[in-house]
Amino acid sequence: MKKLISSALIICTLSLTTVSVLNSCKSDDDPTITRTIKSQSNITVKNGEKLVWDANADYELTGAVVVENGGEFTIPAGTKVYCSGGTSTYIAVAQGGKIFINGTASDPVVFTSKTQKKADWGGIVLCGKAPINAGATATSEVANLTYGGTVPNDNSGSITYTQIRYAGARFSDTKEYNGLSLFGVGNGTKIDNIAVIDGADDGIEFFGGTVNVSNILSINNDDDAFDWTEGWNGTATNIYGKRTSATVGNRGIEADNNSKTHTATPMSNPTIKNATFIGYTTTDNEQQGMNLFRVGTGATLDNIVFSGWEIAIALQDEATLANLNGKGKFTNIKFDNNTHKAKVVVEVKGEPYTFTDVADGTFTESAAATGAGNGTATPSWASGWSGL
Repeated sequence: MKKLISSALIICTLSLTTVSVLNSCKSDDDPTITRTIKSQSNITVKNGEKLVWDANADYELTGAVVVENGGEFTIPAGTKVYCSGGTSTYIAVAQGGKIFINGTASDPVVFTSKTQKKADWGGIVLCGKAPINAGATATSEVANLTYGGTVPNDNSGSITYTQIRYAGARFSDTKEYNGLSLFGVGNGTKIDNIAVIDGADDGIEFFGGTVNVSNILSINNDDDAFDWTEGWNGTATNIYGKRTSATVGNRGIEADNNSKTHTATPMSNPTIKNATFIGYTTTDNEQQGMNLFRVGTGATLDNIVFSGWEIAIALQDEATLANLNGKGKFTNIKFDNNTHKAKVVVEVKGEPYTFTDVADGTFTESAAATGAGNGTATPSWASGWSGL
């Protein structure tokens, strides 16, 4: 990577291309203004440096931006970032670094690509110092950065009113580039009003940590809409996940604790409030058309709409059953057009899944549940800034 000497030097050495766009921040009386597109590739923001992108420009990103410990990176409201380069292009924030993506409801920040194809870039990665159960610390799938620790209120900055489009890739079961990856991120970090759309892997995934999120859309991503593992303990409020065909995505929720040690602590035990997950009923051999809670996770879900799933709630593995089966952790659930409401998954190696009934008291139903806000319809809080 090219090393950053100073944020001023970065700004001064950008190559420029001029385009005309309509600035959405301006009033209806303002004319079309000229914005430049500035090219960026392979930048490291070091300790003590502050990189601030130009509020009057858009950007073309063709390589990685890595924010190291003590560095800060700010992207102003209204910025559009055209990303290419596949998995070599991503934004990664190391422990002790901070990012500020300062979109607003009227001027969101938009990450997209010129070709508008999935996997055009690697997404956004934050690595914090909050607790995980994969060890005292671990190494991120993207950028090989350390994450995890003993600081639950760790602060990696803020991301607000931001679209993340055409990101992600899946190399193997253990190496994935999601739209937004949160590795050991602490609850001092602000994550709200985020739309992850048309990604090549998960929309958003939590690897331990304590971060809270709100107003999250995950639409037509090729793997899971909403994924957690390694001991995530946070609250997610107003979540809308949707797949629109049997060939796009599989699970709405994929919830894990630790695949190697199901009872590892801290155990994953998030709270999910006001959420809608829309599937596309499938009967394939992998039984992907479900919201799956497995390998020891706990969770509390309230005011949830599950629509269009083969199995709306699927519980797997003994440690998970001990946390969730018959425990009343799923409340005010509305089931809409699902083949099965809830099942226990029985897995025998080399054989297709089989299923048994969950225990009484696993969930309570409510026909009045509104989910993310409008039932299965796009929630009103997503209007405008999300591009939907």
